[in-house]
Amino acid sequence: MKIKDIKPNRKTVFRLLESAGCTVVLAFAITTGIRTYTLHKPVITAPLSEQQKAELELELALDEQYPERRNLLRNLPYPVKPATLDIGAKSAIAIDKANGCVLYEKNADEIIPPASMTKLVVLYVVFQEIATGRISLTDQVPLPPETWACNMPPHSSLMFLGKNQIVTLEEIMLGSAICSGNDAAYAIANYVAGGMENFIERMNKEVQLLGLSHTHFVEASGYSEKNTTTAREMAAFARVYLNRYPEALYKFHSKLSFTYPQEHNLPWEDKALPKTQDFSHGLPERITMPIYQKNTNPLLGILEGCDGLKTGYIEESGYNLALTVKRDNTRIISITMGGQGNNTAEGQAGRIHDGTEIMEWAFATFKDYKNPMLFRKYSIPLICSSAQRINLIPAYEPEALTVPIVASKNKENPLEDVKINLVLPEKMKGKTVAGEKCGAIEYWMGEHLLESIPLICEKSEKKANFWVSAADMLASLTL
Repeated sequence: MKIKDIKPNRKTVFRLLESAGCTVVLAFAITTGIRTYTLHKPVITAPLSEQQKAELELELALDEQYPERRNLLRNLPYPVKPATLDIGAKSAIAIDKANGCVLYEKNADEIIPPASMTKLVVLYVVFQEIATGRISLTDQVPLPPETWACNMPPHSSLMFLGKNQIVTLEEIMLGSAICSGNDAAYAIANYVAGGMENFIERMNKEVQLLGLSHTHFVEASGYSEKNTTTAREMAAFARVYLNRYPEALYKFHSKLSFTYPQEHNLPWEDKALPKTQDFSHGLPERITMPIYQKNTNPLLGILEGCDGLKTGYIEESGYNLALTVKRDNTRIISITMGGQGNNTAEGQAGRIHDGTEIMEWAFATFKDYKNPMLFRKYSIPLICSSAQRINLIPAYEPEALTVPIVASKNKENPLEDVKINLVLPEKMKGKTVAGEKCGAIEYWMGEHLLESIPLICEKSEKKANFWVSAADMLASLTL
C-alpha cells in the first residue's frame, strides 16, 4: 500500500491541528512571559574588568601627571622672551588653536563683562542641540513678544525680528553671529530652552564643564554687565568651540553682511505694507523693511586670513573682540577686552589696531609643525615578562608643534629645520607598569629642544617565571 493511499481520519486531523495550535499558543505565551520578565527585571551591569579598571586608573593618572592632556591652554614648551606689543585694550591674549599654547598675554586674567562675545556660548549650545538631532537649521522659530526688536533694551544690536515674521533657526544664528542681534539671542533662548532662565542655566553648565571658573552669565545677549569672563577663559572657550564646530566659521562668522527681513520672512498680511519705514520714533511691532548690516567684526575682508569671530561692547566692558586668523596650516585665536573709544568709530579703530598688531606679530614669530611621529605606537621587545613585546605610546598628542621662526636659520621655510629624535630602548625587561615613561619623541631646531613628548607603556605586564626568563635571556642575545 502506498502512502498516498492512506486516508487520514477526520478526527485525527482535528486532533493534530488542535495539538499544533496549542503548541504555538504555548510557545507564544512562554516567549511573552520571558520578554515581560526581561523588560521589568532590574538591570545590573557587569563589574568593570581588571583591564578596564586599569585603563581608567591610567587615564586619571596621566591627566594628573601630564596636564597637557586635559588643559585647554598651556605655556609654550620652550622658553621665550615675552613680546612687547602696542596693545590699547586693557586685557589681551593670543593662542595657537592647534595646541592651546599661549603666545602672548596682557592682564589676561582680569574679569571683564564679555558683552556680545556671550553669543559665542549661545551658538555653542545651539550646535550641541543640532548635533543631538533635537533641532535643525531649517526649523521655523516662533517669535513671542519678548523676542521682538521693539522690546529689546535701548541701543541694542538687533537683527530686527518682528511680529509674525517667518524665520528659520539658521537665519537667527546668522543674525546673532553677524549683526550681534540681542533679539536673536532671546529667540534662541526661547526656542531651545523655553525661556531665558532655563537657557542661562544651560550656558553656565557648559562653561563649568570646561572648567571656566570666572565665566558666568545672567542673560544670553551680553547686554548685562553682570555677565563675566576673562580673556584667558574666552580664548580657551573659543578654542573648544572651533575644535568641535569648525563649520561655524564658514556658515556664520565669516559672512560679511546680512539683510533682514526679506520677502520670505514676511507674513502674508505684511507683504503689501511699505518696504520703507520710519524708525525715528521707535521700532514698530511689525518690521517689513529689509535692513542691510555689515558684520560687526571690522577685520573681515581687511586682515589676511581673518574668518571670525565675534565682537562685543557695553559701556562697562569697553570694545571686546574675539578674533581668529588662519594662514597656511596655522590658526591663531586672540581675545582683546576693554578696548578704548568714545564712540563706535574709535572702538572699531582700536579693534583693528590691536587685532592687526597681535596677528601680524604672531604669524611673523610662530608657525605650526604637524607632528608626524604622534598618533602611533612603538613596539619594543620585552624579555623575562608575561608578554614578548610592549607598546610605547605618546603621553599626550597635540595637533601640532608651535615652532619659533626666529630660532630657524631657514627663514623661507623654518619647518625644514625641525629635526625629530626618537628615544627608544632596544629592549625592555621584566615587569612593566602602565603609564611608566620609557622613551620620548624630541623635536629640535638646531641646538634648541622645542618639545619632548614622553613615550609611556601602554599596559602593565607581569614578570615571567624562572623557566621563561631563562629562555628569554638566551633569546635576547640575538637582539
